[in-house]
Amino acid sequence: MVGIVGYGTHIPRYRIKVEEIAKVWGADAPAFKKGLNLNEKSVPAPDEDCATLSVNAARNAIRRAGINPKELGAVYVGSESHPYAVKPTGTIVSEALGACPHVHTADLEFACKAGTEGMFIALHLVKSGVMPYALGIGADTSQGAPGDALEYSAAAGAAAYVMGAENLVAELLDTHAYMTDTPDFWRREHTHYPEHGGRFTGEPAYEKHLYSAAREMMEKANKKPQDFDYVVFHQPNGKFPANAAKRMGFTEAQYKFGLLCPTLGNTYSGSSPIGLAATLDEAKPGQLILLVSYGSGAGSDAFIFRTTDRLPKVKDLAPRTRKQLDEYKIYIEYGTYAKFRRKILKPE
Repeated sequence: MVGIVGYGTHIPRYRIKVEEIAKVWGADAPAFKKGLNLNEKSVPAPDEDCATLSVNAARNAIRRAGINPKELGAVYVGSESHPYAVKPTGTIVSEALGACPHVHTADLEFACKAGTEGMFIALHLVKSGVMPYALGIGADTSQGAPGDALEYSAAAGAAAYVMGAENLVAELLDTHAYMTDTPDFWRREHTHYPEHGGRFTGEPAYEKHLYSAAREMMEKANKKPQDFDYVVFHQPNGKFPANAAKRMGFTEAQYKFGLLCPTLGNTYSGSSPIGLAATLDEAKPGQLILLVSYGSGAGSDAFIFRTTDRLPKVKDLAPRTRKQLDEYKIYIEYGTYAKFRRKILKPE
């Protein structure tokens, strides 16, 4: 058996409401809220970047795992907002955790799928017997151009998972991946903000890959939607994952705990991993969870986990995700938001 030994998240305290952004650009806030099922989003403080978010989430994961960081054989950080273009985030995180120097690190990038990339690799390294524990992290301080639809949802957060072969909180049953070359979203070097294909990002991109990965995963595992207690999908907004779940035959009871986007925003590489963490916070032993990520460019990773008897024992060893999201928050105005996000003030 291999699977999750410990998990942790970190969500910045600052928030900005959709109305505050819409007011600056003269946009229709109610239309945005209804169209995206989005009310507010998290905002990183000036001293919070992908590395700091990763460290905080990883410390919570290690606390729940109950291991010495020196036991980690690998640390993988998935993000599209690494603080350096040429310098690894993984070494910063590994050093801060105390995992160095005998550890393999790598920075991963696949739009919003980079977090589950790290989880996928970590799980299979442990499964192959190469190392006893591996850490996979999804973290982003995502950007959206001022006035663009992305600005309303681009948020910040991180989730980290210690993978191992004993003392599991969730056993991995199987994985599946589905990839194509679909250019629905991109950012060229030396540009601050990504571009997207508008409506093209929906059906031929998000829907096709997420549906295909989920269906193939269920067929491979001989499972149907009703066999799962929970389902977690990538959340570019609050509308897409809910529609996808219903279309595939899942109920609101199965996806509601992992649907964080309406008050968190889209944390890109951290999106579906944070949703999984929030679901684990609520799950009971012996329950099945289907996790399917999505990354533009494009692809999806799918996982099936079964929770264990150890899960209830570790939940409160670190802050739960919903508590961070709902209770630890400070609202800011657009001027403060712009000051925090300095690139907003810089022209291309």
